[in-house]
Amino acid sequence: MTTTESVDLVREITITLERKNRHLSGEPAEGILFEGVEQVPLEPRRLRRAKKSYNARELWNHLKETNGDGYHLVRGTDVEPQPGDFVLARVTTIGQHKRLESHSSRRRHLFHGDEIIVAYGNRYAPDQFLAEVPRNLNYTNLVAAGGMAGRVIDKHASILPATVIEPLGLIADSEGIINMKRLAPARVRPWRDALAEFEALEQRPTVFMVFGSSMNSGKSTTVGCLVNGLSNAGKIVNAGKATGTGAGNDAGLFNDAGADRVMDFTDFGLGSTFKLSFEQVKDMVFSIVATLADDSPDVVVVEIADGIYQGETSSLVNDADFRALTDKVLFACGEALSAAAGTALLREAELPLVAVSGRLTASPLVTSEAREVVDVPIIQTYDLCLPEVALEVLAS
Repeated sequence: MTTTESVDLVREITITLERKNRHLSGEPAEGILFEGVEQVPLEPRRLRRAKKSYNARELWNHLKETNGDGYHLVRGTDVEPQPGDFVLARVTTIGQHKRLESHSSRRRHLFHGDEIIVAYGNRYAPDQFLAEVPRNLNYTNLVAAGGMAGRVIDKHASILPATVIEPLGLIADSEGIINMKRLAPARVRPWRDALAEFEALEQRPTVFMVFGSSMNSGKSTTVGCLVNGLSNAGKIVNAGKATGTGAGNDAGLFNDAGADRVMDFTDFGLGSTFKLSFEQVKDMVFSIVATLADDSPDVVVVEIADGIYQGETSSLVNDADFRALTDKVLFACGEALSAAAGTALLREAELPLVAVSGRLTASPLVTSEAREVVDVPIIQTYDLCLPEVALEVLAS
């Protein structure tokens, strides 16, 4: 290849990238912009009729403000979705997820042919799916009821194949493709900045972190009961979920339990925290603590998703800065073996473990076994709702 040919090739690539960047930044256009990408007007009525997911609740607010005007779809073979991008999709095969959690957290039944608005994301759920954001807009899956589109890599043997959806295009307006981060009501900042904000508070709350042995080990119920008990005792409690996959169940539970303020990572523009770098996860955790603490509550309670062997969670457990942020730890688990192992791991990491709770307390026999092998109190989950028990945990 001659020098002239090389220069021409570089110029052609540069022009193509510039056109894509202009397109993605929202310059008005219609029809085929360049090979592999087109822009299609989106009627307001169609947007209004589409079923909006929990992850799309801020988009729903945005649509109400604009009356659904000025939106279009970006689609084509060269369009590559990113985590958090909103997509209009059509349900083609109903599988594991037969209902979609709406922007108001109502579970809406799905029907073949429904058009839904969800966000692309990566999912790590040992009891359900391992999924990733695909590299194109080909048929993909609904991998979480809260409204997450992703390509299933693997699944738990006990569940059905994932619901299949047909992406019709990424949702965009005059500013470009709309992503969860752009509409987020809260901001993720570097963890050092968030820590400085927290340390500068005149009244620093007690910070509880709740870990679990696995998905569905009782973490959210433990958080909810602790919030309820402390609230019943007259404490001002703010609560949140810092990692995981977007869904309204947990936030709703914390609200119902009596938390004065509730947030999760979706409020910061993240559909999930899986596949984030550890630095990004750390930014998220410190940001949610600082944000929940900024209105001077007595206590902040934060759930950390999945088990303590999961990659991001394991890194947090062993991080010295995280340890300094944390005043007290509760551990939720399902059996005596995980109670013993989890207690040992948290102690080895020098985290301030004060009690074990969770699913194991549903069984008196398992609880009895666990009491023989751990040296911290094992508290019946729903006993945490009692003010005297919650205050004892707070004082421990």
